[in-house]
Amino acid sequence: MDLGYWYLFPIAIAIAALANGAGVGGATFFSPLFVLALRLDPRVAIGTALITEIFGFGSGVLAHARVRAIDWGLVRRLMTWSIPLAVGGSLIAGFVDPDLLKIVLGVGLLGVAFAFVRHHDHDEEDAAIARGEGVVEPSEPRLIETTDGERYEYRLCRRGEGRWYAAAGGLFVGLISTGLGELNSYALVKRCRVPTRVAIASGVAVVAVTALAAGITHLIDFVRDGGEVIDVVLSLVIFTVPGVIIGGQIGPRLLRRIPGDTLLRGLGWLFLGVALLTLGEVAL
Repeated sequence: MDLGYWYLFPIAIAIAALANGAGVGGATFFSPLFVLALRLDPRVAIGTALITEIFGFGSGVLAHARVRAIDWGLVRRLMTWSIPLAVGGSLIAGFVDPDLLKIVLGVGLLGVAFAFVRHHDHDEEDAAIARGEGVVEPSEPRLIETTDGERYEYRLCRRGEGRWYAAAGGLFVGLISTGLGELNSYALVKRCRVPTRVAIASGVAVVAVTALAAGITHLIDFVRDGGEVIDVVLSLVIFTVPGVIIGGQIGPRLLRRIPGDTLLRGLGWLFLGVALLTLGEVAL
């Protein structure tokens, strides 16, 4: 076991705080870090990033659940689609060109980023969604009341569309470790106007469980490989796991202090950076 990766501990804290505060998978940042900076084999990098993300988002789920900001019914709906695709993606990851998938994801994230950066009020559509009009499969009104006094009333809409986003995101998680948090944020916040705090908190829970399913599949492969691969993975996670557990508690606190519109535009710029990072990884 190599203790030379100690510097990953503070990096992991920062990444987990950002990921849990924005609902973006931490593996989105860890995978390029492992591949570009540490020169790890992409398969090992993706699996290790997912294992790290499990602990970071698990910590984030506890923090969001503590203040009751998670819509668990919504989480169950999305996980039904994301988990099977994530496991399937993990099983076929070795047979698909990861660069092609990264290009597709990177281009898609550019479109998502553009939609968030150009965010503006949609008062008429918001009012229609609140009434259950003009949308596909509107739901009954939902209510989330947090322990810090916030009250969120909304409807779930475009549920069929949301399932496709969850399924596609789950597949990307299994194949290249990222994509579900970003796609869920777009589907819930932009397409259905779920309150940003609830959307992010619920998205963190979906990503955590989905990453667990995909990460276990990758871990089984690592155990089969044994030897040097396991040694590398352990050398990384002894520093990244404690870091993301700490960062997972910080992110939700940051989320409560950022205005909704500011957070939406911030997500846009964040997704733009992720998209360029993903495409840049392919180019390099």
